[in-house]
Amino acid sequence: MQIEQLDLSEWREALPDSGIEVFHRPEALATLDDHTAGDLELYGGFKGDEPIGLLPVFKSSKFVGTTVTSPPPSMNVPRLGPVVMPTSPKQRKRESVNRDFTEEVLAEVDIDGSLSLFRTICHSDYADPRPYRWAEYDLSTQFTYVLDLAERDADDVLASFSSGLRRDIRDAEDLPVTVEIEGIHGARDVYEQTKARYEEQGRGFPLSWEYVRDLVERLDEHARVYVVRGPEGEFLSGITVLYSTDDAYFWQGGTRADYDGTSVNSLLHWRIITDILEDPALDHVTGYDLMGANTKRLCKYKSKFAADLVPYYVVESDSIGMDVAKATYQTLKR
Repeated sequence: MQIEQLDLSEWREALPDSGIEVFHRPEALATLDDHTAGDLELYGGFKGDEPIGLLPVFKSSKFVGTTVTSPPPSMNVPRLGPVVMPTSPKQRKRESVNRDFTEEVLAEVDIDGSLSLFRTICHSDYADPRPYRWAEYDLSTQFTYVLDLAERDADDVLASFSSGLRRDIRDAEDLPVTVEIEGIHGARDVYEQTKARYEEQGRGFPLSWEYVRDLVERLDEHARVYVVRGPEGEFLSGITVLYSTDDAYFWQGGTRADYDGTSVNSLLHWRIITDILEDPALDHVTGYDLMGANTKRLCKYKSKFAADLVPYYVVESDSIGMDVAKATYQTLKR
């Protein structure tokens, strides 16, 4: 196997047609590179001319050491990490490709220093992180909610929801409000409302409007902004949705909001879901990733959608001096 550093055009050519996160897209990676302090490095593993593994990382050197992360902290990127593309359906071959690529790419990234931090949040299709454990990295599991929408219709999906969620949707449908897809102006409204909500809760909000704007604009048809407005055109709530090759992602927004005492956010989610089911432009999308499964206070609402609880893995280096490096990483996240 040969490991090469790629530019964004080579990365685009090497990406598979499915099984990637939206932030694996070159437009998203370029936006992250523009708005983070670290340097983007794109690694590809090849057998001959055929790509069999990919890993994007962001490398940053600090006075305490080097951090290598995928994704970078504080950019609201839920998952990134390695993409492995074995050419054989046989389990033995798949495990061999995954093991070889992991070993080779870790050696190429060069993170052996005692004060170096390597951290990756793997995408949910990456099901075998064992080579990282064998390389003496720490491994933990997190979760997301993904609503399976493949080969389903709206009636079937709605019937699977909790009775309370169905009632919320029906009540909101009777309101004099509209849900529409808007452009960058709607994205700004969603951003400002989300930022204000974080500040009300005393939580830091590290995302800049310039980053959000650039991401939505560059992803183009792979991003939509759904906005609900009142009868006078007033902004009530909104959700910015991002699309990978397979899933739609509830990326930003959904701040608690109501009209005349009735919540409007369930109606927003329902419009997003029905578009996935019925809009020909979204035929490739088979799931809606609701996020939030790792936050206890959000799970009560998210579980009402009858979505599947999907695991994904977090890999982190463990070496002498890592307490300092991890503290630095947490500071960067905040």
